[in-house]
Amino acid sequence: MKKAASLRWNSATVSNQLFGRRMNMASHLKKTTVAVAALLAGGALLLSLDGQAREGAPSAVEPCVGASGWDLACLRQTYARPMAGWPRPHLPDGVTAAEMAPVSAMPVPVPSLAPAVVALGQRLFNDPRLSRSNAVACLSCHSPAHSFADSKPVSVGHEGRLGQRNTPGLLGVAQIKTLFWDGRASTLEEQALGPLQHADEMAMDVPALAAKLAALDDYTAQFDAAFGQGAGVTLPRILTALADYQRTVLPPVTRFDTFLEGERTALNDRELLGLHLFRTKARCMTCHSGALLTDQQFHNLGLTYYGRKKYEDLGRYLVTGKDGDVGKFRTPGLRGVAQSGPWMHNGLFPQMVGLLNMYNAGMSRPVPRNAQQAADPKFPVTSPLLRPLQLTSDEIIALKSFLEVL
Repeated sequence: MKKAASLRWNSATVSNQLFGRRMNMASHLKKTTVAVAALLAGGALLLSLDGQAREGAPSAVEPCVGASGWDLACLRQTYARPMAGWPRPHLPDGVTAAEMAPVSAMPVPVPSLAPAVVALGQRLFNDPRLSRSNAVACLSCHSPAHSFADSKPVSVGHEGRLGQRNTPGLLGVAQIKTLFWDGRASTLEEQALGPLQHADEMAMDVPALAAKLAALDDYTAQFDAAFGQGAGVTLPRILTALADYQRTVLPPVTRFDTFLEGERTALNDRELLGLHLFRTKARCMTCHSGALLTDQQFHNLGLTYYGRKKYEDLGRYLVTGKDGDVGKFRTPGLRGVAQSGPWMHNGLFPQMVGLLNMYNAGMSRPVPRNAQQAADPKFPVTSPLLRPLQLTSDEIIALKSFLEVL
């Protein structure tokens, strides 16, 4: 048995060998038991006409699992094929997912962006004088070192006030259709205005902002250079410059992109297993797909804290007023996700392993605590797309390793 395992690992490093050995017989027996139960129940996954894995038939058919655990040589051979020959994403009924794609496949949002406007936007983005206190810049919460997100659970704004939500990252933000966690802005210009005037963020008297900047340094000259002689400083031009700069904030090219573009040795064995789990057993592509790894939809993950006023956040409902949107938040893209923690809309998870463990458990499913809540049409319902995943601890580590490459 050990000899056979070593043959399958002929290209692995010592650390990957140790990792594979932890995928032991007990884990395999557990998987076998689950597989048999699925077969007896009529199965759990099948391939639909669109070629994507569906619920309802045996999920047990995993050719790269052997008696001693995952056969990584088998996985490497599988993913050496063109992408069309990779294992299809495991998706719930009614869900479709865009295929993974490298950064190079992202469309250029506005090819004609004026460099002078972008440079002005970057300066404004970094300047704390856009805030009432002259102490809070866009950069204060959107740090390049953290995938243009924050390292705090919630942002710290004007006079030390705490926001209610975690700062969203900006990598690839030009591709996002609705902005903020609740989707309340539809353009980057509209989005740029929000933090400027929010009392807990920059708290600026927005009608006075143009005059304030015009009196500072050489801003008037830079606005004229960007927008035309005599253009001057105006609020619409401030928002345009901020938006155009953010349109240039793209995800960096990573080893994942290199892998997608055909260099199949770009991921090590553990990361490759994580990629496979992401597509299959962990069902991540239910919501995280395409080049940015987001479906750009809104989902309830069971973290609404409904009825607990100190923590309650009704999410998308605050924008639409629809009962079914209570507790829903936009799916974030996963580019640069390892650097953007803590995670979730409220920054609840400081460690990625803790977050993955929560997903592995199927997330939280709050139930009404009394008759009044049971009759409340606004009582939030956790998305039915979530379910326990039965990932092993080693599989969670592999999934984390893959996410760290993004």
